[in-house]
Amino acid sequence: MAAPIFRSFSWGRWSGTLNLSVFLPLGLRKAHSGPQGLLAAQKARGLFKDFFPETGTKIELPELFDRGTASFPQTIYCGFDPTADSLHVGHLLALLGLFHLQRAGHNVIALVGGATARLGDPSGRTKEREALETERVRANARALRLGLEALAANHQELFTDGRSWGSFTVLDNSAWYQKQHLVDFLAAVGGHFRMGTLLSRQSVQLRLKSAEGMSLAEFFYQVLQAYDFYYLFQRYGCRVQLGGSDQLGNIMSGYEFINKLTGEDVFGITVPLITSTTGAKLGKSAGNAVWLNRDKTSPFELYQFFVRQPDDSVERYLKLFTFLPLPEIDHIMQLHVKEPERRGAQKRLAAEVTKLVHGREGLDSAKRCTQALYHSSIDALEVMSDQELKELFKEAPFSEFFLDPGTSVLDTCRKANAIPDGPRGYRMITEGGVSINHRQVTNPESVLVVGQHILKNGLSLLKIGKRNFYIIKWLQL
Repeated sequence: MAAPIFRSFSWGRWSGTLNLSVFLPLGLRKAHSGPQGLLAAQKARGLFKDFFPETGTKIELPELFDRGTASFPQTIYCGFDPTADSLHVGHLLALLGLFHLQRAGHNVIALVGGATARLGDPSGRTKEREALETERVRANARALRLGLEALAANHQELFTDGRSWGSFTVLDNSAWYQKQHLVDFLAAVGGHFRMGTLLSRQSVQLRLKSAEGMSLAEFFYQVLQAYDFYYLFQRYGCRVQLGGSDQLGNIMSGYEFINKLTGEDVFGITVPLITSTTGAKLGKSAGNAVWLNRDKTSPFELYQFFVRQPDDSVERYLKLFTFLPLPEIDHIMQLHVKEPERRGAQKRLAAEVTKLVHGREGLDSAKRCTQALYHSSIDALEVMSDQELKELFKEAPFSEFFLDPGTSVLDTCRKANAIPDGPRGYRMITEGGVSINHRQVTNPESVLVVGQHILKNGLSLLKIGKRNFYIIKWLQL
């Protein structure tokens, strides 16, 4: 039975116009152009952390990639469990790893864990995940699939480099688990796993020593992940699994299972985990997730997350989160050292990531919001959409009013419930506590003027004091 595919992208064998290899020095250019150099190049960027197994196999991982990409493209997969309805920044490095492999001509699979998410991966966790209802997992899986497809589309459209790329396919492991019967599955698979080996995994040991312990469902997770690897190996010739560095134990289980059943060697590649300034892993469970879906984290917020990165992180992040050649990153950092206050390196990092996640329009939106908020740009405010204003001023009340002839500043403030009634509210205006569209207004009786108090997009941004914003949409101007 061929595995059902919800949707797949197969962008193989197409060419753009820009050859980025011309930016590379000769040594790196050779490494960049050859499959064997692919691993070394990504190791140099810091994107690939560990390889498993490194030695002792009939064919070693560099040799696997050195057979000639065009004739022998490899298939690599990475799993993403739908424990939420959006990917987050913590997932980006695994995706960048897949994209770099795809760009080198290999076929990659993004596997949505529609089945495994119901168990919960214990790797890197101190307590069990909250159980999710079946329908919630299905809805999350659909959302993740759409998010992965959107990222792959942005990658294909905006980051072409002139090379022939491999395919990008999205699968969901619920497609092969939903027809499995528990006893049949355990009888066929369970005998190939040794309890001592499973118990020795670091993720298992840490949980068993914790006060909460570990459930059977969580313990069984590594068996299902191993079976996923085996299934993709059998159906798609997938010989490499990519994952976060906390996934090494699960990858090892997959290697041992496949090797025991088939005698063939498979491999694992890990990418580093991204942590906050406090050292906490970025993600939903840690409560510090920066989401990739626009309705959870706006393009402006994503852009600002990377603009705010400290100087001691920005070079590493440029290597990890972008496709920029290393010599170009070196040049960016040389300019940054001369004028660090301009945050040129952070802005380039933020632009590259926002463009990948939200496309060119999302990047333009982030820049408009930045100009409107931090540079008091009237021009930026005038072209902002209602959605952008709501994203930028999330806590601001949004009101729609008809513009009556003679409507004054005082009338507007009171309609929006922005100032108290009576003399106190009047004084807030006269004493300079009110601005409209970044311009201070001090005459409560001033009549609203289109083009000054009301922008050409029909919006007014009312600000009371230093932090209280109100968005007004004027109807039938």
